[in-house]
Amino acid sequence: MKVFHCEQCQHLVFFENSQCINCGSTLAYVPEGGRMASLRRGLRLCENYEKHDVCNWGVAADDGNPLCRSCRLTRVIPDLSVPTRVNAWRRLEAAKRRLIVALLGLQLPIVDRTQDPKGGLAFDFKADPDDPDEPSVMTGHADGVITINLAETDDAERERRRQKMREPYRTLVGHMRHESGHYFWNRLIQGTSTLEEFRRVFGDEQRDYEDALAAHYAGGPPDDWSSRFVSAYASAHPWEDWAETWAHYLHMMDTLETAVDSGLQLRPWRSDDPALTRLAPDITLGQVPFERLLDRWFPLTYILNTT
Repeated sequence: MKVFHCEQCQHLVFFENSQCINCGSTLAYVPEGGRMASLRRGLRLCENYEKHDVCNWGVAADDGNPLCRSCRLTRVIPDLSVPTRVNAWRRLEAAKRRLIVALLGLQLPIVDRTQDPKGGLAFDFKADPDDPDEPSVMTGHADGVITINLAETDDAERERRRQKMREPYRTLVGHMRHESGHYFWNRLIQGTSTLEEFRRVFGDEQRDYEDALAAHYAGGPPDDWSSRFVSAYASAHPWEDWAETWAHYLHMMDTLETAVDSGLQLRPWRSDDPALTRLAPDITLGQVPFERLLDRWFPLTYILNTT
């Protein structure tokens, strides 16, 4: 994520802020241009801020849609008559906004279901039913709809699931990244000239998906998974290999963006230790060759993992 400053007084502000603590200006994030703007003529806050305080994005004053570009993607919200679900929804929307910023930065097509009822992207945020005999909500992707179970917003419950699934980490934005990978596989790979290249790198996705997952959960990943896959789960099926790789790429890009925009550099005492030179803040990471990104990723993860 980038570093932001108040448009009025230039005081440091953060991505989730809706007010500058220095000058008191009301702020809104404007995805067009990626900036935190003070509310002036021509800009208003998303309706989900005005009614529920769950969003801080701006909408053009002449836009007929009261919702911002991110909130328009949410198709189902939880029952807000249950008080705890308002905060759960707030956390989900915050994670989704971080995903949307990353996707916009990579110039990926983001179309909601109003614009494209069949191929548009949508999010359903659902709670498990009160009746224990009814099936639980499954977090996942199907036909352009990303569903997230509200239980994932509870830190203790998410940690319990992380341990049960033997995952190194489990986060809300991680869910968003992974499931968006499935969506963009449909948009960018399926039925295109790149499908054969995908199969060469990730394997044949025509392999039975349900059988592959069942085998993975029953027997675990292959012993050498760490030398061939970005995660243990990626070894389950080519679709999951793609989604896990996609999610890790977005994680890498977001972290590098923070490092670049903060002016981070590493100047070790020893010349043979990992070093990181500072990049210009206006660089577009999506246009940097992947090999160069990896060269910067290694020293950054070195210092983060050493702490």
